[in-house]
Amino acid sequence: VISNILPDVMHNICADYFSGNTEKAKNEQIKYIGLMNALFSDVNPVPIKTAMNLLGMGAGPFRQPMYPMDERSVENLKAKLIECGLKI
Repeated sequence: VISNILPDVMHNICADYFSGNTEKAKNEQIKYIGLMNALFSDVNPVPIKTAMNLLGMGAGPFRQPMYPMDERSVENLKAKLIECGLKI
């Protein structure tokens, strides 16, 4: 899911892992684990769509049966995006 907003990061993690640089891949995954968890804090695809909209990627409004995340979850998601260096 995170590859929707950080495709280069996920590509590099996979490339490092498959090239045998597992320690680097592990450390990068750990760096982003908080964001990964936030992106699964609600029913998929609600959190990633919310993140994409926060980042200005134009994922659009929610249509039924999807629904917006509650405010506390959105604030947590925002914090994790910022922690990972993304600008919202």
